[in-house]
Amino acid sequence: MAFAGVLTDADITAALDGCKGADTFDHKKFFKSCGLAAKTPEDVKKAFAIIDQDKSGFIEEDELKLFLQNFKAGARVLTDTETKTFLKAGDTDGDGKIGADEFASLVKA
Repeated sequence: MAFAGVLTDADITAALDGCKGADTFDHKKFFKSCGLAAKTPEDVKKAFAIIDQDKSGFIEEDELKLFLQNFKAGARVLTDTETKTFLKAGDTDGDGKIGADEFASLVKA
């Protein structure tokens, strides 16, 4: 698993169970229940690197759509509404993507 050593399987499962249905994803609840909100800045950077699939230094909308699949293969894809809400929450500079510092702020919010 990509998050081994950063998050526990039990915490990831609990977080994913909390947003199984369409339009039930809430990033604040997810980051809290998976334990990422309480992690060190270094662990949050590791999480960012995992989610930044194309290694562009940013998490773009297409990567956000597949966000949950980074935590567990086979997890659902975020709906368009969830993806846009998530992007809007994290994209503080309005460039249409989430940078590492924006992600760290989003996780800790």
